[in-house]
Amino acid sequence: MSDPKYLDATRSIDERVADLLSRMTVREKLGQMIQLDGTHGNLHEMLNSLHAGSLLHIQSARAQEAIDLASGTRLGIPLLLADDCIHGHGFMKGATVFPTQLGMACSWDAELVTRVGRITAEEASSTGLHWTFSPVLDVARDLRWGRIGETFGEDLYLASILGQAMIKGYNGTGLSDQTGLLSTAKHFAGYCETQGGRDASEADLSRRKLRSWFFPPFEQAVKAGCMTFMTGYQAIDGVPSTASSWLLKDVLRREWGFRGVLVTDWDNVGRMHWEQQICPTMKEAATLAVKSGNDIMMATPSFIDGALEALETGALVIGEIDEIVARILALKFEMGLFENPRCPDEVRQATVVGCEAHRQTNLTLARKSVVLLQNNGILPLSPGRYHSIAVVGPNADDPDAQLGDWAGASGQVAWLRDGHPRDSVVTVLDGMRAYENESLKIHYQKGADIVAIDRERYGYFDTGALVSGAMDISSPDESLLQPAISLAEDCDVTIAVVGDHFAIAGENCSTATLDLQGGQIELLNRLARIDTPLVVVLVNTKPNVLPESIHNAAAILEVFNPGMQGGRAIAETLFGDNLPEGRLPVSIPYHVGQQPIYYQQIRGQHGNRYADFTQRPHFPFGFGLSYTSFEYSDVELEAPQLSATDQFRCSVTVKNTGKRPGTETVQLYIHDRITSVTWAEKELKAFQRVAIQPGESARITLSCPVQSFSIVNSAGERVVEPGEFIAIIGSSSADAKVSRSFRIV
Repeated sequence: MSDPKYLDATRSIDERVADLLSRMTVREKLGQMIQLDGTHGNLHEMLNSLHAGSLLHIQSARAQEAIDLASGTRLGIPLLLADDCIHGHGFMKGATVFPTQLGMACSWDAELVTRVGRITAEEASSTGLHWTFSPVLDVARDLRWGRIGETFGEDLYLASILGQAMIKGYNGTGLSDQTGLLSTAKHFAGYCETQGGRDASEADLSRRKLRSWFFPPFEQAVKAGCMTFMTGYQAIDGVPSTASSWLLKDVLRREWGFRGVLVTDWDNVGRMHWEQQICPTMKEAATLAVKSGNDIMMATPSFIDGALEALETGALVIGEIDEIVARILALKFEMGLFENPRCPDEVRQATVVGCEAHRQTNLTLARKSVVLLQNNGILPLSPGRYHSIAVVGPNADDPDAQLGDWAGASGQVAWLRDGHPRDSVVTVLDGMRAYENESLKIHYQKGADIVAIDRERYGYFDTGALVSGAMDISSPDESLLQPAISLAEDCDVTIAVVGDHFAIAGENCSTATLDLQGGQIELLNRLARIDTPLVVVLVNTKPNVLPESIHNAAAILEVFNPGMQGGRAIAETLFGDNLPEGRLPVSIPYHVGQQPIYYQQIRGQHGNRYADFTQRPHFPFGFGLSYTSFEYSDVELEAPQLSATDQFRCSVTVKNTGKRPGTETVQLYIHDRITSVTWAEKELKAFQRVAIQPGESARITLSCPVQSFSIVNSAGERVVEPGEFIAIIGSSSADAKVSRSFRIV
């Protein structure tokens, strides 16, 4: 056949797709439907024998090799190159690594999150990548789940807002943007509703519950222009998400109008055969994956032989394959990859990767994400009052702890086994030492280990599991403990930087406890028994239960994994050069047995406590202190009666009653008095961050569509029911400063 219309950029995408499809063999079509791990293996075989249309974990020189090989194949179909750029391009040496999603969510700042997406896209695209598997739109339910740190927290409204913001940053000016990345909404849907916090366990969810609490962030992602979705590992009501045509076809494509591409998570198609064991052979697994609505099968090369067998026996017909391949090809045409495959650009890399402007944004986000949980007045540390400060703890000078999972030495890629360049990360100790002078000395002792890792054996491999025996929990070690305690006794104040380690968090690393591990509890217990004031800084992938010995610590800061500039932001906060304004995107429990502790609890239970313990969280969703105080007054509703099509507006005066400037995050929660089905006690519907000088006031107006006050009724329909509602305005989910009632008719 002559006249390759598909290479003519003046023709319509439909024409180009139809022409290319007509030229493709069955194997070439099936190859477009697989994504292979480009980290290792024979690229020639992947592209010329398997005809793979997409590769992941590949960049720079190896990406260029793959792009060149693809251009030399019979039809020259360009590749889609992807990686897990979750909070920055964490697998590019020296790239800008931001706080993890949970960390950046503490900022409650959508504009900053958009900038994170844009910077990540600029840096990652320069290495030849076209696609990131981000944002994670699962909501944090059971904190034992290892992937809590990858989420935007427990609230679906906050997750929706920040998810849309990140997608906007990734997308840039659109699909043809050479510095953009395809975003991925994952994991669709309900993957976060785990049993006992265990990763990828069966999700016990009704369709009504899915629509109520897990769908909204994903539906908003479609509206934001997200062009790829990823299925989760879990099954719902016995059906793996990858096998749910209701989920993938009825809801995502037909109800929401999604026109993009669906990719499975790692070997989800194979797992239906070898792990979940609902398919006796790969023929059945491939058939089920196609008929359920999946487009690209990640890390399942056996899909090709399974699909070929299904086609030969009539279990599949070629029209079903053509429909999927047409969607994949259309995306590649829309991205302009046939004209410009977006090769790695070393010149651009030298300009953008880890550049000063990106570091400054990273620092700004880290500053805004510091959450002050407790303060007896010791903070900020007054100049001249303290002459010697002890910095202790296993995460005080650990650059990898600051970066968290999906970055550097976290184990997912071999080429960064030793992590990012040390000088690219500012640890807490680094940040503190920047304040050292003739009258202030900073001293350091580690005090405890969390885990011991065999670096030569540690890592994630094809099964997604840690190598057995590559990691052990450390025990309290007197040779570490005693020097730290002696140092603390000799200093004016102690900064203890504790938390967890990425080796005991993340995918396939859920935990049975939320307690601090290794020798940390013993370290804190001993520090609490001496007279030196104790400030605790939590550098962790997800919330930890804090030992009772530090419940009365002089101060506690939560920073999660604060990224490359986190140590500087923390030190600036401790010394008062940065004013804390972060707010928790997730509730922190007193005890692991309180799980789940999220604030959107459904009404209807006997009593408000356990027989032996409180049901209240230690620190609630939305909480965060500042170095000043605020007073709320004069709340007014624009209208006391509204219809379902109206816009709700309320105003409140917020006054800074302290002596320092501060930023308050004013939060609006809505309580629906009577509902036809059980529903949450309250839901976050709007918020506004406002900076106020001492003694000054600000008039804040919060607004949202009345339609957002909807519930999902017993028929599974999202509706606004008429009746009485209460608007609650405060500084956290547990702090109602002012409230007013109104009606919807």
